[in-house]
Amino acid sequence: MPNLFIPREVSPGETRVAGSPETVKRYVASGLQVQVETGAGLAAGIPDADFQAAGATLVGREGWKSAAIVIKVAPPEGDEIAALASEAIVIAYAWPTTHAGEVRKLAARKISMLAMDLVPRITRAQAMDALSSQAMIAGYKAVLLGASHMTKICPMLMTAAGTVPPAKVVVFGAGVAGLMAIATAKRMGAQVEATDVRAASKEQVLSLGARFIEVPGLGDMEGAGGYAKEAGEDVLRRQREEVAKRVAVADLVVTTARVPGRKAPMLVSEAMVRSMRPGSVIVDMAVESGGNCEISVEGETVVRHGVTIVGTRNLPATVPQHSSELYAKNILNLVKLFVGKDGAIARDFKDEVLAGCLLTHGGEIVHQATADLLSAGAKA
Repeated sequence: MPNLFIPREVSPGETRVAGSPETVKRYVASGLQVQVETGAGLAAGIPDADFQAAGATLVGREGWKSAAIVIKVAPPEGDEIAALASEAIVIAYAWPTTHAGEVRKLAARKISMLAMDLVPRITRAQAMDALSSQAMIAGYKAVLLGASHMTKICPMLMTAAGTVPPAKVVVFGAGVAGLMAIATAKRMGAQVEATDVRAASKEQVLSLGARFIEVPGLGDMEGAGGYAKEAGEDVLRRQREEVAKRVAVADLVVTTARVPGRKAPMLVSEAMVRSMRPGSVIVDMAVESGGNCEISVEGETVVRHGVTIVGTRNLPATVPQHSSELYAKNILNLVKLFVGKDGAIARDFKDEVLAGCLLTHGGEIVHQATADLLSAGAKA
């Protein structure tokens, strides 16, 4: 039977694991032999015994060498890539624009890499969409982090001592993360406003009970796959001007705007931060890709002009149990597309979902956009 290996993550701060006892049972039932590295799930609250009870065998780092399939969270690193069996299949995030060297090494080793960050945004692939499942967790946690730093509470209270008005929350971006941030802030009793460059987002924002901030003259900036297109400076300037007056009176600002493969747009300038009241909070969810706030600091929580700016990295890893469970199911659904009865592995990857996220295969970088990007980088 082919081996499927679930390693312990070694990237700093990565607490998630790519498998769960539930998905291990499913892999075993499909005819795969599952090996889990000792301690792989401990940071996510999953003890080794739970994996064993589900049918997995506990192993050490040697699990890399015998695995036909390796599933993990963070992109495989140098030592991990070197330990892989030739022509093994790896499923993980790849982030090829920032891990070009690792992508080239995977291709050189003839590894078939299925990148979770490249899964097509099509209806049929929703169950494999790890970007969405993890963004949902991140949007929830961003509001909790923001609320924990605020100097006031979120809901309106009417007490014998007087009335406490609701906190004012502004959310930049109404994708999966932004919509979850809106929903969470509303459940906590806050008054919420949101902005997005995609026309379709207005209805979604209103459906959650929030107000949508209209930007005069803004057309629809929705691109392929439902992502926001990279906006020009004039569009961003108009959006900043319209939103600035809301930011000035906000108690919490959550920014979620990202463009795949590009630096995050700057939406909250230092001048806007200065306009905010002391004790207010900004949570910059795009801090890992350059940040939406001009003065946020990646990996740190800082106070600037009396405003607390939260730049926590990898928010899903701060809620590792549920993040891992959802991510594990995303991967399981992807594996089911190429593993048949009795663990038989089909390596042609012709399915449209598999073809869309196949990064390296047969000694080549087969994802055309990545190949073009890395080729252009090599020539620069």
